[in-house]
Amino acid sequence: MEKYYTYILQNPGKKFYIGQTNNLSKRVLRHNTNTVKSTKNRGPWTIVHFETYSTRANAMKREKQLKHWRRELIINLITSNM
Repeated sequence: MEKYYTYILQNPGKKFYIGQTNNLSKRVLRHNTNTVKSTKNRGPWTIVHFETYSTRANAMKREKQLKHWRRELIINLITSNM
């Protein structure tokens, strides 16, 4: 059964990027090799949080939700899992 991920990346400038994928390691590699337009030349990116879902629809729903959160809520989510 395929898994889908919603993830949060952070760069050294403390910027966040939120996305979803079915291959987390490959997707992070793409961010860090500047093949993703929205994060190009802003890395290196580190995974600071991810969640696993059984369907792409659920991962996309969570991605959309997180993208509407204020920065402080995202920081609370990340730090609560440490």
